[in-house]
Amino acid sequence: MSSHRATSTWSRRAAIGAIAAWAAAGAAPLMAQQAFPARPIRFIVPYAAGGTTDLVARTVGAHMAQTLGQPIVIDNRGGAGGNIGMDVVAKAAPDGYTVGMGAISTNALNPHLYKKMPFDPRNDFTAIGMLGNSTIVLEVGPALQAKSVAELLAYAKKHPGVPYATAGAGTSMNLAGVLFAQLSQTEWVHVPYKGSAPLITDLIAGQVPAAFDNLPASLPHIQAGKLRALAVAGSQRSPSLPDVPTLAEAGLPGYAVEPWFGVYGPAGLPAPVVQRLQTALQGALNDPAVKDKLLAAGFSPRSSTSAELESLSAREYERLGKVAREAKMTAD
Repeated sequence: MSSHRATSTWSRRAAIGAIAAWAAAGAAPLMAQQAFPARPIRFIVPYAAGGTTDLVARTVGAHMAQTLGQPIVIDNRGGAGGNIGMDVVAKAAPDGYTVGMGAISTNALNPHLYKKMPFDPRNDFTAIGMLGNSTIVLEVGPALQAKSVAELLAYAKKHPGVPYATAGAGTSMNLAGVLFAQLSQTEWVHVPYKGSAPLITDLIAGQVPAAFDNLPASLPHIQAGKLRALAVAGSQRSPSLPDVPTLAEAGLPGYAVEPWFGVYGPAGLPAPVVQRLQTALQGALNDPAVKDKLLAAGFSPRSSTSAELESLSAREYERLGKVAREAKMTAD
């Protein structure tokens, strides 16, 4: 009898212990998700410090840090058209502590330009949410007296092979130039620079006559009268240059190149972590002070859900693949 009682007592204890262990194992991931974030988050910016993307990341990241209760550390990893930095994100642990600023280039265009890609944007990321759009401006320096797109095209038709500069091969600015040549049926020679700073220096000095550049980098020089903005590449005029037409308005109907940026994590991020980050990101982009600062820099903030960014990435991947193939665009 005592033996039966001892056996029963042991069995009950074993069962209770097994149930407790099972409950603890099941609750651990949930507790970890509920506690996110418990330490600083690294925000990879796949471009050099000091540019538009850096400003956007630091402005938005600072607000997100307040919401999340943990620091967001900006980590600039430039190179290879953004591929180096986003590769860090793709290979990070899927825990939400490493995210990155993906873009139209890294997540849609680059795979069609580079012979070897370190990641597949269709499978190696989890979309978190949009950041917004930057504006590309078509501008000329003192080497050309063109005061409108029509005058610039008239000059190009008389002088085939006019050079135009961008901040790099395979960038959205390069894409803007390719589409401009295609739709206007004019011949241009692409001159890629390593960033906007040297491009602007040469454009002002007259070493290169025209350029497609990100507006935030060129805006101070346009406002100072050193460069002349002829048009913007987006579907709408820029609030920073309300008197400058879009290229569609200037005579190229259907033209629109709008570089977009979003926040991505590695593939396999848990849904609660994605939701936490998405909510903090949307809160930052909806804050009036953040919006005003980004708009003043020529960047148009735009929030979205994870699903919306995922859908945009997929559509743009297909669309830009067709453009790149037709134009035979490549990048090293």
